[in-house]
Amino acid sequence: MTREYRQTVYAPPAGAVDLLLIRHGESQPARPGEPFAHVNGQGDPALHPEGEAQARAVGARLKNEPLAAIYVTTLRRTHQTAAPLVAHLGLAPQVEPDLREVFLGDWDRGEYRIRAANDDPAFIRAKERQEWGEIPGAETTAQLHARVRAGLLRIAARHPDQRVAAFVHGGVIGAAMAMACGSEPFAFHGAANGSISRLVILGERMVVRGFNDVAHLS
Repeated sequence: MTREYRQTVYAPPAGAVDLLLIRHGESQPARPGEPFAHVNGQGDPALHPEGEAQARAVGARLKNEPLAAIYVTTLRRTHQTAAPLVAHLGLAPQVEPDLREVFLGDWDRGEYRIRAANDDPAFIRAKERQEWGEIPGAETTAQLHARVRAGLLRIAARHPDQRVAAFVHGGVIGAAMAMACGSEPFAFHGAANGSISRLVILGERMVVRGFNDVAHLS
């Protein structure tokens, strides 16, 4: 009988972490003159009711996944988004500080949204040059990428041959995907609130296996 060679089904290589990156749910709206509460100067809004619904949808989507760990950042919107999944699985979330959102300097605590909506010249320059550092006092794109990479590699080193969920931020997902693909820095900006992206990391090599999955939110 002639031997048959069927198409292979992808599996992460031995020793890799299969990492799900979940963007937090929608957070409270920004209002002029009413800066968000903060953690070390970084805006820390709570979830909007729509974000709470997105968090529940994420929990329902992932409750049957064989997750070894759940990570959150220093900012409460990631803790709140993770809460339904934590309740389903009984896993205590671990904090990875280097996966916190990009620091926006003078425009943090809600000002960035207002400036962006009004096409502030510095916002336009930041988009055109793909450089967060165009925003007054903000960390640079290189600084963001360096700490996000460090945080991702720490998680990977702790969880060989395991699947892990990390509840993070839009800027972090954009940085992670861009580094994994070698793309322009802002190529993956705009991941939806409550979306799921996926990286497989082995050593220092990162491979994209999914981006902006929102099937559970429809």
